[in-house]
Amino acid sequence: MSTAFYSHPDCRGHDMGPGHPECPQRLDAIEDHLLSTGLDIALLRPDDVPLAKHSDLMQAHSEGYLLELDEFMQQAVLTGEHRALDPDTTVCPGTRQAMLRAAGAAVAATDAVIDGTYRNAFCAIRPPGHHATRSEAMGFCFYNNVCIAARHALNVRGLKRVAIIDFDVHHGNGTEDIVAGDERVLMCSFFQDQLYPYSGGVPMGDNMVNVPVPAYTRGMDVRELIDMYWIPRLEAFKPEMVFISAGFDAHREDDLGQLGLVEADYTWITQRLVDIADRYSKGRIVSCLEGGYVLSALARSVAAHLRVLADV
Repeated sequence: MSTAFYSHPDCRGHDMGPGHPECPQRLDAIEDHLLSTGLDIALLRPDDVPLAKHSDLMQAHSEGYLLELDEFMQQAVLTGEHRALDPDTTVCPGTRQAMLRAAGAAVAATDAVIDGTYRNAFCAIRPPGHHATRSEAMGFCFYNNVCIAARHALNVRGLKRVAIIDFDVHHGNGTEDIVAGDERVLMCSFFQDQLYPYSGGVPMGDNMVNVPVPAYTRGMDVRELIDMYWIPRLEAFKPEMVFISAGFDAHREDDLGQLGLVEADYTWITQRLVDIADRYSKGRIVSCLEGGYVLSALARSVAAHLRVLADV
């Protein structure tokens, strides 16, 4: 068993227009860096990255939302034009296929890791998902990939407890909306306080470990907070699987936030999560790409994350 790397060309088909930070080139930068550093040799690439089924999407979203979003996207396909859901979030003719492929990758990775085909998996997918609530698209997100995968592990594969870890610079409000109060899920996150989506200060449920941090907080302080707040709750919860919303926009070079993390911090965080997974979850981790918008910093940070997952 080793680390699987899930991605698909369809995920590049979603394009929100020139200058938008959540761009197809994000995946190109990751792939190029893996090739140039030789890290790609340590990763296994599955033959099949399927499209998500409607039943998969229903694990996290309402029927009405899914139908409304489908209709909205069909108009983009018919007209061949971009359509804006909000000032930051736009669909184009390739968006729906990218969304289904991203969610499908997360579900397939979950099955493969539970089945023991791989020890863990990273999904280099887009669009991201952690701002998508049960009934609303926002913040570059449409389907909540991590929630879909986590609920699949619980409702379809029969696991009893899973953890969702979110280290994106922005609060994963969509994930919290979907899993708050679900005692089978423990969600641990840190995020920059008073930054989009301006939430998370008051947790929505007892199964939330929200750690808002002020702008310009550096990595060593974040590490201390993780050891103080996340780790005791994770050890008490004993998750059977760990899911990661892996946003890398808390990097000090990323101008969509103002935190001060560097690659070494992502290495440290990932190692702490691997340690938890090894102790309680048979090593089972599925990590899904969320934010990270300065291409070089994103690629280096993903590589740091992957080196720990793959133990190379």
